[in-house]
Amino acid sequence: MSTVLVTGGAGYIGSHAVQALRAADHTVVVFDNLSAGHAAAVGDATLVEGDVRDTALVESTLRRHAVTAVMHFAALLSVGESVRQPARYYDHNVRGSLSVLDAMLAAGVRRFVLSSTCAVYGDPVTTPIDEDHPTNPINAYGESKLVVERALGHYGRAYGLRTIALRYFNAAGADPEGRIGEDHDPEIHLIPRAIAAASGGAQLQVFGDDYPTADGTCERDYVHVSDLANAHLRAIEALDTGAATRVYNLGTGRPHSVREVVRAVERVTGRPVPIEAAPRRAGDPAVLYATAERIGRELGWQPAYVDLDEVVETAWGWHAAHPQGFEE
Repeated sequence: MSTVLVTGGAGYIGSHAVQALRAADHTVVVFDNLSAGHAAAVGDATLVEGDVRDTALVESTLRRHAVTAVMHFAALLSVGESVRQPARYYDHNVRGSLSVLDAMLAAGVRRFVLSSTCAVYGDPVTTPIDEDHPTNPINAYGESKLVVERALGHYGRAYGLRTIALRYFNAAGADPEGRIGEDHDPEIHLIPRAIAAASGGAQLQVFGDDYPTADGTCERDYVHVSDLANAHLRAIEALDTGAATRVYNLGTGRPHSVREVVRAVERVTGRPVPIEAAPRRAGDPAVLYATAERIGRELGWQPAYVDLDEVVETAWGWHAAHPQGFEE
């Protein structure tokens, strides 16, 4: 079994990956600055608090814990913010990632799984999107991830680093057993914002209702966070057994509009979701959904959650049981 450093492992997707790794008997060390993550989310994994841009601290952590592979989640992830503050995204996402890679090289660690994004594709030319679709990001978030993906190719050729980049679509849901879930401040993802609105919070802002879609709202591919975690587990184990450097999409292949998500939240919670029309956000394509056939063929991954109501049910279960989020 591997000893895996999970950067950003106290965050939403990272903590689910930590849970999957521990369930598979891997040793896990979490590296997180806790700016958006929660110490309570890492369970019994070792937690090192630090910034990934501190290359020396990352290197010393790799050496101290005899780490054999890295999963890299630590990043900023708001599309809208990336348009307004691109410098932050290049600093955290690009410089931070290169810092981790450099620390790995210094410590002799050569296996790396990158948390990437469908935002690398930009406005889709064709749908569903496969891995050979042109990459043309329309926001700094997507561009920052693509820069890192490209760096991985160069690091692999020059230094023998073997990597898998996972381009996932919209992460959603929560641990089905209710142990961990999504707790951001501020919350930027649609499903928890809709649940909050249904629970008496602020009206749900719908950003744009004039897109060229069936109901005028954006369409996205909502892939369950536990399925994402399983894909990361498969990726790290594939690298452990000699898999070559690859890029994979993670999605269900089923697009759902904002209004469809709202209706699903209303069905699951039994409550209305008050909505408020808002202008489009800069950098938001109208439609994004995936084909994930490549990772199915090569790593055997298939999403277990393909029904939108099932995804929402797991999110609702977490939020209903933890109305204040993680208690720390």
